[in-house]
Amino acid sequence: MPLVVTGTIGIDTVYTPSGHAQSVLGGSCTYFAAAASFHAPVRIVAAAGDDLPAEHLETIRHFPGIDASGLEIRKGSKTFRWGGKYHDNMDRRDTLYTELGVLAEAPPKIPDKFRDSEFVFLANTHPGVQLGMLEAFPQRRLAVADTMDLWINTARPELDKLLSKVDGLVLNYDEAELLTGKRNSVAAARHILEMGPTFVVVKKGEHGSLLIHREGLGALPAYPAEQVVDPTGAGDSFAGGMMGFLAAAGAKHPGNGSRRGASLESLMRALAHGTVMASFNIESFSLDRLRTLTREELDARYASFAGMMRVH
Repeated sequence: MPLVVTGTIGIDTVYTPSGHAQSVLGGSCTYFAAAASFHAPVRIVAAAGDDLPAEHLETIRHFPGIDASGLEIRKGSKTFRWGGKYHDNMDRRDTLYTELGVLAEAPPKIPDKFRDSEFVFLANTHPGVQLGMLEAFPQRRLAVADTMDLWINTARPELDKLLSKVDGLVLNYDEAELLTGKRNSVAAARHILEMGPTFVVVKKGEHGSLLIHREGLGALPAYPAEQVVDPTGAGDSFAGGMMGFLAAAGAKHPGNGSRRGASLESLMRALAHGTVMASFNIESFSLDRLRTLTREELDARYASFAGMMRVH
């Protein structure tokens, strides 16, 4: 089934205990699309400036499952840029700078051929922009959003309206606490369900993820990674693996997804795929590891994780 993602294309500079990477490809849309493309075709709606290096464009186009015809390269504009430094435990980071660039301009236009998309992921960007994008996909069967502390603090009315319209929300445990005022992640997620979504996925970094659904609860650990080079984009690649699996499952069994939303069972399997995808992403800076990832490696690690968790 058609899957579309809207979000950011960025140029990142990252410092970790393992080293640093200067002016590499980043952005929520980029990581999500690369991860999702291993499961299903994915369409990008995003904007970048004409300062985006040619090699970054080539990386996006490297993934055969990505339709980048919705990526606008704006003449005279600047690409979104972010710099961050991770603490020794890799669980926390400091933002060194943020340059909005094209994000301060009008949102990108959605190609008419994308408007039949049935699976919609609103990657991290201003909730007002996310709302506008959401309404452009009238045939959506599953719409999921991501958000962050910046929007919780500065755009709460738009975020509340967005939550009343989406089927699912993906966010970090500290963002869940900020949004609800509740320190317990389960209690926070249940509070978010009252705001509209059918399910909430709380990302807990090295401690895995938590799924709170109107049908029940689920939890998965992180994959036991031996090496962590750069956690940047782990959450977006997690979401890409999750949504890519759901879109692929909907294409194989369209009758199972005729109603809005997704079942607890299907989401648990999707979270397992997202977890495995994120475990590859953290093995290198930027998209370097996803670019070299093979189907055989992906399937082998999923089989290992599924056996470990009794997930089939």
